[in-house]
Amino acid sequence: MRSHKGYRRAAAAALVLLAFAPPLGAQTPVAARTAGATLSLDDALRLAEDASETVAVARAGVTRARGQVLQARSQRLPQIAGNLSYSRTLASQFSGFGGGAGGDSTGMGPPAGCPVPPPTGPYTPNPALPIEQRVDSLEQRLRCAGQGANPFAGLSSAGFGSENTWRYGVTAQQNLFNGGALNAQNRIASAARRVAEVTLSTQRAQLALDVTQAYFDAGLANQLVDIAEATLAQAETTLRQTTLARQVGNQPEFDLLRAQVSRDNLRPVLIQRRAERDLAYLRLKQLLDLPADAPLTLTTPLDDARPVSVARFASREEIVGDTSTSLRAPVRQAAEAVRVQEEQRRIARAASLPSVALTFSYGRVAFPQEVIPAFDEFRTNASVGAGLSVPIFTGGRLRGERLVAEANLAEAQAQYRQTREAASLDTRTALEQLEAAQASWQASTGTVEQARRAYSIAEIRYREGISTQIEVADSRILLQQAEANRAQAARDLGVARVRLALLPDLPFNFGGAARAPGAGQNTQQQRPRQQQQPPATDPTQAAFTGGGL
Repeated sequence: MRSHKGYRRAAAAALVLLAFAPPLGAQTPVAARTAGATLSLDDALRLAEDASETVAVARAGVTRARGQVLQARSQRLPQIAGNLSYSRTLASQFSGFGGGAGGDSTGMGPPAGCPVPPPTGPYTPNPALPIEQRVDSLEQRLRCAGQGANPFAGLSSAGFGSENTWRYGVTAQQNLFNGGALNAQNRIASAARRVAEVTLSTQRAQLALDVTQAYFDAGLANQLVDIAEATLAQAETTLRQTTLARQVGNQPEFDLLRAQVSRDNLRPVLIQRRAERDLAYLRLKQLLDLPADAPLTLTTPLDDARPVSVARFASREEIVGDTSTSLRAPVRQAAEAVRVQEEQRRIARAASLPSVALTFSYGRVAFPQEVIPAFDEFRTNASVGAGLSVPIFTGGRLRGERLVAEANLAEAQAQYRQTREAASLDTRTALEQLEAAQASWQASTGTVEQARRAYSIAEIRYREGISTQIEVADSRILLQQAEANRAQAARDLGVARVRLALLPDLPFNFGGAARAPGAGQNTQQQRPRQQQQPPATDPTQAAFTGGGL
């Protein structure tokens, strides 16, 4: 079984073979933005990727997904934060208790006549005083030291009502167990990143196919204009010959009128072909972000779309087998959607299990009298703890979440099987389109030369008077149709080759390869062809209908 990277490298190599080398005089993609520039298919592909907004959006999605992976991964690691703060108290409820700002405002201070601070230590009365005075002084000291003293004065050192407060420290938290929800979230984020990368590859592949198709459409429109101009010139030549023959009496008036009508009928066709060419060039310039009025010359002709066998890319059995089906971008996205829903189910089940977290904090705090504290004024606070959380009753919420997760998983699995079936069908369709385009190209080989030879003979026979104008007109129509069919076959083969080379990264396309407007049509009998319209929504997004990301 060929690996995904090996298949991608083979597809890239095939695309390089399709990106025809520009001629020596070809200009770079930067120079292609100037007026009158020449542009090869290889230059157009490089220029389109630089100018594409959809590719830029997809690249932003990849960057966003990588950020989500980092966010999910961080939940497994300890969450550590440092802090530093300072606050100044303007007014405090503890100021009346000797606790800092505002002084004593409660009336609980020492009585009048008592010293501040209150007296402390042993009391020794003066023996020279009379006994009455010694007793009075002892009573006064007891009153000042006992009844008048502030019993809350010592709380000021603990920070109650302190004017200045400094704190700094560090906190940490580590999730120990949460039932596997963290692992599931990490796998969901990884799946989202892979989906974003697949989306980027899809957008780049779709852009390459769109540019190739637009480039070949413009080249086909050029050839159809050349065919229409050459056919009109042939009709003009026939009209001049008929007019001359009519003047000498060799042709009836009916042949002259028929030649004039045939010439006049070709002029609207030429006008239509030129309008289609202008529209095709506008489409190409829009994809390349070029000015609409800038002249552009394409250097990669349709004739370079030589036949290619399916074996250049892979065998038919390998392309339509299970390995190739699994490599298709929508299938890979659908597979990631299934993985996401599986992880969502694990998260829903883990919600019923207990969760354990470990916390740790370390800090130092100071309540200085001045604004700037001294180092020895800081005191240490440190703690470590563990928390356990167990859901006891949720009113049926957890049961409902599990049912929703089971339903989403079943839906994603059904969509995955449906996507694989669609991928197998789309792959076979691409192979059939390539084989049909290759068969059409081979069938048209030599037809143009034979038609030109037949028209030359009919023209000579008409000049010699041995054939009618109807024979000349029929030969001209056959030549025009053969040239248009050859150009259309070359365009279809080129687009089919590129689509098969980019097939692993392309979304599904059940409408078939788009055909250029007016391509392969008979100038006398207008047979309209249906042109494929772009899908209303990106098929690659359908893989994630079940949600989860």
